[in-house]
Amino acid sequence: MSTQTEISPFTKPRLSNEEVARYRDEGYLIYAHDVLPPEKFEKLKNHFEQKLAALPPDIRPESMDVPHFADTALFEWLFADEVLDLVEPITGPDIALFSSHFICKPQGDGKRVPWHEDSAYWRGQIEPMEIVTLWLAIDPSSPENGGMSVIPRTHREAHAGYSDYAEVDSSKNVFGTEIIQPQRDESRAVPCILQPNQASLHDARIMHGSPANTSSIRRCGYTMRYMSSACRLSEKQREFHNIYLARGRDLANQQYADPNENYQWLIDKRASNNRRGH
Repeated sequence: MSTQTEISPFTKPRLSNEEVARYRDEGYLIYAHDVLPPEKFEKLKNHFEQKLAALPPDIRPESMDVPHFADTALFEWLFADEVLDLVEPITGPDIALFSSHFICKPQGDGKRVPWHEDSAYWRGQIEPMEIVTLWLAIDPSSPENGGMSVIPRTHREAHAGYSDYAEVDSSKNVFGTEIIQPQRDESRAVPCILQPNQASLHDARIMHGSPANTSSIRRCGYTMRYMSSACRLSEKQREFHNIYLARGRDLANQQYADPNENYQWLIDKRASNNRRGH
């Protein structure tokens, strides 16, 4: 019988120094391991399936933005140690939740996500712009079913985070604008191929996008977006957005929402003012 101690995949630290360095250099990282214990992941997937089934017929499944504002059960996963232990090597130990979003592309007619930088949509909302997105795969994700690709190192280039945008057809795209062709080099794009319960992590300033899903396989992910609590939400944005202290201390003397409170009124206010995330 072996006397070697088996190391749990959930043991801290969950990212090596080399992986953190790669994330900072490339602007993204593929975590090809289970993010959550299997039973916790299945509970999240079942929770999502119930939300999807209850979605009004006039709401696209790509548009399930900030669901945690009203669905407080989601903090079981948003504040899970397994998730926070993955982002802490990047953000540091004092972590705020910036946002979350289920983006589900149905089989056959899932919309395309144009090439963009998250930071371009959040300009003026957060300072400094140091947000890491953990993109947790609910379904398998590949180029065949509309999976995300990134253009490495674009978070460090001339237009980093704030490229120029042009309008695109909003009936075919999740957003109505896209980085102009001269400022993006799609030949450098790398697909983020994931199995369920695996994740990619990406910097807010990196260029990324995904094709339409014309396949017979649904593609869904849950984006969990975090930052150091030293990053500050602008006062102007507080009228339409909540942030939450996920771990550690508040380093910016700012107000956080209560994860036990339902803020459906805020979702309604955002909708009536045409305020949306992505």
